[in-house]
Amino acid sequence: KEPYNNTIPNTFNYKKYLYNNKIYKLFQAENIYLTNKTSIFNLIKTYFNRKINDYKKASPYLHALILGESSYISNDVYQKYQENGTTHLFAVSGMHITTLVLFLNFIFRKIKLNEVLLNVIIVLFLLFYMFLIGFTPSVLRGGLMYILLNINRVCKINLGTIYVLYILFLLLIILNPFYIYNLGFIYSFATSFGLILFNKKIKGNYLVKLVKISIIAFLFSLPISLINFYEINLLTIINNIIIVPIVTFALFPLALITFIIPALLPLLNIIIAILEFVSTLLNHFKINLVVPNVGLLFVLIYYLIIYLIYTYSIKYIFLIVILIGLYKLMPYINSNAYVYFLDVNQGDSTLIVGHNLAYAVMIDTGGKMEYAKDEWEEQNNKFDLAQNITTFLKSIGITKIDLLIITHGDIDHLGYALNISKKIKIENLWLNYNTYNKEEKKLLDQIGQNNFNKLDIKNINYTVSSDENESSLVLYFMIDKVRFLIMGDASKKVEKNIMQKFLLKTDIIKLGHHGSNTSSDKEFLLKCKPKYAIISAGRNNMYNHPSKEVLTTLKELTIPYFNTQDKGTIIFKLNKGVKKIDFCPP
Repeated sequence: KEPYNNTIPNTFNYKKYLYNNKIYKLFQAENIYLTNKTSIFNLIKTYFNRKINDYKKASPYLHALILGESSYISNDVYQKYQENGTTHLFAVSGMHITTLVLFLNFIFRKIKLNEVLLNVIIVLFLLFYMFLIGFTPSVLRGGLMYILLNINRVCKINLGTIYVLYILFLLLIILNPFYIYNLGFIYSFATSFGLILFNKKIKGNYLVKLVKISIIAFLFSLPISLINFYEINLLTIINNIIIVPIVTFALFPLALITFIIPALLPLLNIIIAILEFVSTLLNHFKINLVVPNVGLLFVLIYYLIIYLIYTYSIKYIFLIVILIGLYKLMPYINSNAYVYFLDVNQGDSTLIVGHNLAYAVMIDTGGKMEYAKDEWEEQNNKFDLAQNITTFLKSIGITKIDLLIITHGDIDHLGYALNISKKIKIENLWLNYNTYNKEEKKLLDQIGQNNFNKLDIKNINYTVSSDENESSLVLYFMIDKVRFLIMGDASKKVEKNIMQKFLLKTDIIKLGHHGSNTSSDKEFLLKCKPKYAIISAGRNNMYNHPSKEVLTTLKELTIPYFNTQDKGTIIFKLNKGVKKIDFCPP
């Protein structure tokens, strides 16, 4: 089957990622058969994997530092490294290659190998190591850079290091043009270019050099981080000054030695415990700067400023501050309002963003029901859609949600709320009037329930019932003369009660219960007279939402409808009416 594009704007595009790795189709195996046919290369990799797995608690770090596979590190721990700006230490790259080469040099010189044999063995070892890791772009950059520099030195070609980097860049791009889209490749070459370019300025004792290296690496990687993640930790430089020596001089060398001498495992575990403690501590003092979607123009201007700094003076760094400040302010000078019907698979989530980012209101968050799994099914790096939602919010400049409304306590409406609240501050919470379930109580404990009055949202259903859908909030609001009706999971019974009490003319209605035939009565829709209907339902969902009955009703009443199944996130841009309708299709 075809992989999907991202259906929430400005988030990771899985289809594009696969395409750039020359993968064009997905398939699901119905059966897996183990055969005895395998290559010697697979046997070698399997041996290393199995040997590393024997190290139990330390194995995630051995996988990361020796085999370049950081996904074994638990999600919570890895996220702290990510927020501290130090995950590059767990992706095998130039730093690890340099440490390996120094280590091998030290051993071979101790046993007095001649220079030629020493270099041949190191090159062969690096080629084997690159194979073991899988020839990832950052490892290729580090390994081949050492080999080319060695050739340059031994053959007395006398090319400058920066020109060797250019040649390597061109060789790799010719070998695989798709490397240009690989984040590891971009980070690796950008930081290497910066460090080589400013090499003459990296002087002083070890600590002074480390500070300068951290500053240069931070400056050259900053736009790459912003264009992909919309956020930087301003304390990244300090974090690297603290954590880099622990990894470089203790964790990485000890991991290599422990792989050969397992008796050192207790010492390795102590170093890992110290590293995680330091990372957790630093995480408490993070200062995050969120900058909305910057685009390629920002990157171009940014590196032009870096050129001015390199050519003339460090004083031009103030231009970087001004540039980031201007992009940071962009959402506050945007005179349009927006309503996003987010594609959260089989769930509901609506985001309302006021003019000039005056407020951000979220109605439901979506969520996924978790089922008990066998141990082999559990993953260390668990992805949930909350990560995409928070990334999207940051990409449009939202650092806090003024009001979170949960229409009712079903998981597909509030399941992601807690995880979102860990990344995005939620000022106010509004729950329905039913008895609170366990998840709602957790939200109340974390956020509290306060008041919000920047947007006139009318709750037109006060039903309290033992059934969550019957007591779902039904919300009505107007922005720029456009009337919205959000039905939550309200049933036909609730719709009938609403018809008896209210005259609801509406422009845009979000249909109840994901387009189920338990909602969206024909008479109710006839009375509301919406110009557009929105259905939020998951692709290939087990409930067969939306129902054929509801779709037939919409066609009979000639009500145009948009379904997140085929449209992805549905975006209404408002300015004195509906200005534009956009989609983010799968």
